[in-house]
Amino acid sequence: MSAISISGVKKRYAKSKADVIHGVDVEIEAGEFVVILGPSGCGKSTLLRMIAGLEEISEGEIAIGGTVVNRLEPRERGCAMVFQNYALYPHMSVRQNVGYALKVAGMKKPEREARVMKVAASVGLEPYLDRKPGELSGGQRQRVAMARAMVREPKVFLFDEPFSNLDAKLRVAMRAEVRGLHRSLGVTSVFVTHDQTEAMTLADRLIIMNAGVVEQVGKPSEVYHRPASLFVADFIGSPAMNLLRGFFSDDGYFRHGKGGMMHLPSLAPGLASQEVSLGVRPELVHRVAADTRGAIAAVVDYTEELGAARLIYANADGSRIIAIDTGNDALGTGMPIHLGFAEADAHVFNHDTGRRIELGAANITATNARINA
Repeated sequence: MSAISISGVKKRYAKSKADVIHGVDVEIEAGEFVVILGPSGCGKSTLLRMIAGLEEISEGEIAIGGTVVNRLEPRERGCAMVFQNYALYPHMSVRQNVGYALKVAGMKKPEREARVMKVAASVGLEPYLDRKPGELSGGQRQRVAMARAMVREPKVFLFDEPFSNLDAKLRVAMRAEVRGLHRSLGVTSVFVTHDQTEAMTLADRLIIMNAGVVEQVGKPSEVYHRPASLFVADFIGSPAMNLLRGFFSDDGYFRHGKGGMMHLPSLAPGLASQEVSLGVRPELVHRVAADTRGAIAAVVDYTEELGAARLIYANADGSRIIAIDTGNDALGTGMPIHLGFAEADAHVFNHDTGRRIELGAANITATNARINA
């Protein structure tokens, strides 16, 4: 197992002369499973390819197991990479594909065969060893790609959106397999995806990227319950966090939209007249009585049935608010309702910088309780 240290890493291409990776600093511990998550084009695959040696580093250093690898060839770095398109040799059998790197390295056939059989057994490929990739399903081909990486007994596993070509049901199954393999092998792993469900279920820690910048690094629960920026708050979660743009007044009211306001006195101190975005997760917003402190008067736009609950999409004086409701009464478009949430469940972000504003002790205590739950 090897730790990975990424220090001040930048990437720029000669033609554009503009940085696409803007100084990344991340420490990945030995044996950790880290997921790099972000939208398409944010630089996550480029960062992974720089770790692998498939992209040059413009500035900064990457060290694997304490050795700076900037000038090492990919084969010298001790990394094994699993690609989204499998990258299998179509004319070779599964057995030959899995053992090819060992053959090139000069390993003797008996030892090579023994290692191939051991790895094939661990990922359930024994019945398919003599088949060609074209005779396999997508999931089976992905297992071959993983077995080919495992057989080299690498210091680091690198996964570049390996499940993007699989259907939804198979993706769930493959996630369980990858997590199980990581638990059994304990090899440091870096996994790139744009799928937040994949990221949240796999990761020991998440690296959230946006436009070549690391927005936040933390455990999935930390990133979800304590987003460091507006981008993270909006990107993580489905449905996304409610974000209401407005400002607090001296009388403890938060004013938003086209004249909407809610009484949130514990959040207001120190924020008067500052333009902010107030955030709260939909699962923490519920229907309340009209006279509840902080109640938000709203009008139903539409609902989405989820079975045991439903999502209410409402308009509150020009601000969109989503709530989760377990009631079974009829709710139609245009119906008036009141929504509310605990002040301790709210997040506040500076609208100019996009960064989180730390609030009082009650908010921190509530957030920490959710992170540790």
